[in-house]
Amino acid sequence: MDEIDIEVVADPDLRDPALVEGLPGVGHVGKLAAEHLLEEKEGELVRRVYSEHFPPQVSVEDDGTTELVCAEIHAVELDDRDLLVLTGDHQASDNDGHYRLTNAFLDVAEDFGVETVYALGGVPTGELMEEYAVLGAATESDFVDELRDEGVEFREDEPAGGIVGTSGLLLGLGERRGLRATCLMGETSGYLVDPKSAQAVLEVLEDVLGFEIDFGSLEERADDMEDVANKIQEMESQQSGMPTDEDLRYIG
Repeated sequence: MDEIDIEVVADPDLRDPALVEGLPGVGHVGKLAAEHLLEEKEGELVRRVYSEHFPPQVSVEDDGTTELVCAEIHAVELDDRDLLVLTGDHQASDNDGHYRLTNAFLDVAEDFGVETVYALGGVPTGELMEEYAVLGAATESDFVDELRDEGVEFREDEPAGGIVGTSGLLLGLGERRGLRATCLMGETSGYLVDPKSAQAVLEVLEDVLGFEIDFGSLEERADDMEDVANKIQEMESQQSGMPTDEDLRYIG
């Protein structure tokens, strides 16, 4: 296999497509958001991207068959425009791989005529959340203004340390190609998988791109995770004898 191997699965004609990325990261926010979008809008698989920079493993499906680790790109038809949705179970395992894979993702996007990129992710707060703000970063000041009008917050020096991995490189490398790019980051404790943060990010994306989806299944998953969080709080409280909201800290 080549260092990066792109399998062509389908070649639909897309209308003014935007790229939406949701790979694993803090709280799995971006991955959850992208997968829920694909579930609700019935995306069509168009590309599989294999690489030596992914972990050396296969996934095992429910029927016992195996699949080599890869990233997948699906096409989603919306009323006014279409999307390419990038997701998968892994990011690159080394720095070179992050750059090479991100360039490969952008090559595919440009082949489909993409001019705008939305990277989705989470930003850790170190504590459990009741309300979820969505923070943003963008490659152009007018894009910042557009997103701020939709409720995205742009805070000085946040996220601390910048945006790493594919989400960050989509902005950095995308800008060098002349693409408009943004990263939408839901606040999350960083402690657990966070469906509520994923919903907050998707709600912003709905407003920006003009579509609607149902959040029922994501809300059910959020309820399950809230039960887990409550049990963790109880355990922390029993061990420390203190209230737990202030005891949870980001681990990552």
